Amino acid sequence: MNWHFPLLFLLGTLISVCSQFSFYPLEELSSDVGIQVFNQIVKAKPQDNVVVSPHGIASVLGVLQLGADGKTKKQLTTMMRYSVNGIGSTPKGVGKALKKINRLIVSKKNKDIVTIANAVFAKSGFKMEVPFVTRNKEVFQCSVKSVDFEDPNAACDSINQWVKNETRGMIDQVVAPDDVDGLTRLVLVNAVYFKGLWKSRFRPENTKKRPFYGADGKTYQVPMLSQLSIFRCGTTSTPNELWYNIIELPYHGEMISMLIALPTESTTPLSAIIPHISTKTIGSWMTTMVAKRVQVILPKFTAVAETDLKDPLKALGITDMFDESKANFAKITRTEGLHVSHVLQKTKIEVSEDGTKASAATTAILIARSSPPWFIVDRPFVFFIRHNPTGTILFMGQINKP
Repeated sequence: MNWHFPLLFLLGTLISVCSQFSFYPLEELSSDVGIQVFNQIVKAKPQDNVVVSPHGIASVLGVLQLGADGKTKKQLTTMMRYSVNGIGSTPKGVGKALKKINRLIVSKKNKDIVTIANAVFAKSGFKMEVPFVTRNKEVFQCSVKSVDFEDPNAACDSINQWVKNETRGMIDQVVAPDDVDGLTRLVLVNAVYFKGLWKSRFRPENTKKRPFYGADGKTYQVPMLSQLSIFRCGTTSTPNELWYNIIELPYHGEMISMLIALPTESTTPLSAIIPHISTKTIGSWMTTMVAKRVQVILPKFTAVAETDLKDPLKALGITDMFDESKANFAKITRTEGLHVSHVLQKTKIEVSEDGTKASAATTAILIARSSPPWFIVDRPFVFFIRHNPTGTILFMGQINKP
């Protein structure tokens, strides 16, 4: 008999205020997994705001990979391009690297706050294979918690409370009673939370309403952050020579930055450049951008996105785990046939002046005699929030309307 195995993937982010990158080859691969999923989502939602956590997606797929066997596992490892159990290296080589990457991402050395939490909520009394539980604890610091799915309201309350705690209240609900029932055996949840202060703060008194030209053809008056400072920026093109501008806005710990890219020509749609962006592309940006004094105009925005990742994953070749007649999760349990019913992600991003009260001292902005270049984000753009030392893409999104 086959049972539902809903996987719920959740993220929360608070960005109070903006990438320097280097790569672990493994992290380049896992971030690209999330970028591929993002590309599938934006194809279906070209005019919507879309926000995902590539790192969170890779974490959830990694947990599933450890529980999968046969063709189900092959589809996951083929799409991800690595095995969590490290085929071709020492048995625990990849797992050790993933563990190290996670440890660096949440390190206090970042100064900015990053938390990552993984949990498996299992039906009370459900028996899981010991290696699956042990390996997930070891690699993903994934804890196992018991809930009673016979009482969907109580089960959802437990899961949502955990989510709320892990995201500092940013996301208070990721699963609804309709998502689970008496057949549910496991719910996987990944929570990613980030709060950063800009290295160079935007002064609240400089925030003014300006026009933003939305993807729907309408013009919106939105609050725009503004500052004149030194930032690394540049212009580059896709292989078919569609030009776009890029800028790096670092957070105060300088371990994490936001990268923003938008087409140079207002007539070029965002959808024309997004498919060309990968971790390699971002790596090339870092070598071409140069520091210059620039006037930055950036929308103050909040984006909340709730996405079912099932169709994007199926489009990328991960199909068997959703099919109750084909799914093979024998490494989770041998007593019941499991399949994945949902892969849900909820993400929230807030970008504002700095997240703290302005200090009492005020400083006038000194404008150079020669007019500085402007970097005006007044039309649809794509952003990446990245952990510099590992090259991990924590969040990415397209903003069509702030």
